[in-house]
Amino acid sequence: MSTHLPDRHAVKTLLGKVLLDAEGLERTLSRIAHEIIERNDDLGSLALVGIHTRGVPIAERLAALIEERSGEEVELGAVDITFHRDDAVAGREQPVVHATTLDFELRGMTVILVDDVLYTGRTIRAAIETLFERGRPARVQLAVLVDRGHRELPIRPDYIGKNLPTARSERIQVELAETDGADRILLVGAPEEKS
Repeated sequence: MSTHLPDRHAVKTLLGKVLLDAEGLERTLSRIAHEIIERNDDLGSLALVGIHTRGVPIAERLAALIEERSGEEVELGAVDITFHRDDAVAGREQPVVHATTLDFELRGMTVILVDDVLYTGRTIRAAIETLFERGRPARVQLAVLVDRGHRELPIRPDYIGKNLPTARSERIQVELAETDGADRILLVGAPEEKS
């Protein structure tokens, strides 16, 4: 008997409600990889650039799926947006800074920025700014695992794993084997208010 729970039968954990389990996450990434192959005729000029932290392993998984299906190896990179954020709060603890790695020429490339959750759009704006400091790609596309809504900037993804509308008080928590030891997507609610 399969232990996979369909999306509509989300279960409750101590952390939150499981919206997508490991099998569902794998299927979602497989579909995104297929869409990327379909929409990009020249995979030789394609680069996947993950946004730290969870966008990086997602980009790596997508690159492996694309190569497995098309036989084409795509460029891989990573960007850290720490110094381009416009929503930094004074007094917060010191941010962890990761390396921006773009070991290929951006000119003429189609760059797909990859992130786990799209929310206000400010992370993506910062990632585009970081990217353009390093060069000028022919096109920039966006792939996200989850679009939770509540945009504050006019940013729209080209590839979406799941549309999961949320309340502003809720949070989508993506967990990946590479960073968290397990693959799943959780919906974490606001702390219960006392009446």
